[in-house]
Amino acid sequence: MSADLKSRPCVCFDCDSTLSTLEGIDELAARAHLEAEIAPLTAAAMDGMMPIEAIYARRLNLIKPNADSLAWLGHRYIATLVPGAREAVAMLQKAHRSVHIVSGGLKPSVLVLATALGIPASHVEAVDVYFDKAGKYTGFDEQSPLTRADGKARVVEVLARSHGPVVLVGDGVTDIAARAGGAFVIGFGGVVRREAVVGGADIFAAGPSLMAVARLICG
Repeated sequence: MSADLKSRPCVCFDCDSTLSTLEGIDELAARAHLEAEIAPLTAAAMDGMMPIEAIYARRLNLIKPNADSLAWLGHRYIATLVPGAREAVAMLQKAHRSVHIVSGGLKPSVLVLATALGIPASHVEAVDVYFDKAGKYTGFDEQSPLTRADGKARVVEVLARSHGPVVLVGDGVTDIAARAGGAFVIGFGGVVRREAVVGGADIFAAGPSLMAVARLICG
């Protein structure tokens, strides 16, 4: 097990409920006074009760987040970092691992977090959002694999070709799906414990800190 981790130079983190304690879409929903409609959909998707593609467009089309709200969410991510997130990323980078964020979250917000963690923008895979000249929401990248249940499997397959075998750290069933793309999946329960993740991950790390995960990967 430890040998398998040592042989994987590419380390990917989920964003929501993994690097940050937030579920970003739920934060945007609360800001728009739509949490009652949105939060149950998010929970159902993360627990594996409903496929993410069944709700992705529905949530965004209800909220219609503008550019300002996504910048706000990025700073909320930074303010709610999971314990040890900065230190874990720094440790992995010092150990010459290629650190990435792979998230079904919204790219403008995830990029703000990545910058704060010292992760290059080129190492961020998330869903693009489109705005008009006034910053008003006009849509999202409906072709992104990360809007689908098997999306992380497809993304890690591509990353492995350029960065080597992948370890993925995350909290939800979309993270477990990355195993089908060849990723070694570490389920993280430092924010929320999901039984589907406990049972489906290669290893489950209860948390609360991500430093234990970094030490496990670095051996």
